[in-house]
Amino acid sequence: MKKKLVVLTGAGISAESGINTFRASDGLWEGHNVMDVATPEGWQNNQELVLDFYNQRRRQLHEVKPNLGHLTLAELEKDFEVHIITQNVDNLHEQAGSSNILHLHGELFKVRSTKDTNYILDWKTDLKTGDVDKNGHQLRPHIVWFGEDVPALEEALNLIQKADIIAIIGTSMQVYPAAGLIHYGQPNTPIYYIDPNPATIYELANPLEVIAMNATEGVPFLREKLRSRE
Repeated sequence: MKKKLVVLTGAGISAESGINTFRASDGLWEGHNVMDVATPEGWQNNQELVLDFYNQRRRQLHEVKPNLGHLTLAELEKDFEVHIITQNVDNLHEQAGSSNILHLHGELFKVRSTKDTNYILDWKTDLKTGDVDKNGHQLRPHIVWFGEDVPALEEALNLIQKADIIAIIGTSMQVYPAAGLIHYGQPNTPIYYIDPNPATIYELANPLEVIAMNATEGVPFLREKLRSRE
């Protein structure tokens, strides 16, 4: 039976494909205040701004490709039962061929009803005011905004608790609730943390190995390390 490798990915793995990380040091995201484009209040205040912002992000996804980090994670399925929990809203893990992907914060290529959270559609073009569900309610980006519940969190916790190996790739581990996930691994489960500028993760009961590399270097390095352990 293959060991279960659970991988938590963040913006750093997609940055090498040309997708900007979530927030710059000045607190802006693609030139916008995050609170204006990634909160329910922002949606209420200026729906057109929010729609335009995500339309631009969605268009960009048609132009980018998975990098060696994404591709190597897909390749690891030959040796491990790989489950990816991603904070990213892009589809680069899917493009790379990974089979088991859980999106914590939603997906750019999906939209949902503003009234029925279970009414979700695949959507690869611009979303406009007047695009509505079957009952006439406006559609919105299928993104978990600040202040909203994270529906996939319970499933993510279950995956972490059952992991034989945990890997963290390209995330500062500063954004909750995702940052709290690694504390739910079993006590002796090894954790590998790949990031060129790794954050300090305090009070972990697990053995932690930091790989201070970007994803395109660090994930292949991890692959060889894991294979040598088998």
